[in-house]
Amino acid sequence: MSFPTDFPCRRSIRLKGYDYSLSGMYFITICTHERQCVFGEVVNGEMVLSEAGNMIKKWYEKIADKFPDVELGESIIMPNHVHFILIRTENVGANPRVRPVSTPNDSVYETTSNNTDKPDLTGGNLGEHAGSPLQKIIQWFKTMTTNEYIFGV
Repeated sequence: MSFPTDFPCRRSIRLKGYDYSLSGMYFITICTHERQCVFGEVVNGEMVLSEAGNMIKKWYEKIADKFPDVELGESIIMPNHVHFILIRTENVGANPRVRPVSTPNDSVYETTSNNTDKPDLTGGNLGEHAGSPLQKIIQWFKTMTTNEYIFGV
């Protein structure tokens, strides 16, 4: 499979050596498709949200309901992008049953325990990670907002 060569050259803005599974504050920016100004407009120096902008605000405020280990920081919605701060109150880790154990052929993995009578202390399903990975939060937010926008704000 060949890839087009006209992709823009992107550099990572991630901090080298930083462990993004740690709890803490994360500054997020999400831009609209082709930077279209659909979230509202600036009038006399103030942002006036459109229906789409209000929808973005609604789903942002629901993040903490969906992910109990996340608190909401400051946010601002601009005509073609949104900035917000997510505060992860817990580290993202793995429960003891997630750690893979290699089999003799190293191509199949199984959980470390087949004992299903032990409670899952992470509060999640067996085999899932504890805490909310940042990419899962952003994926959920973008899915919810995109679906509502497609179905008619």
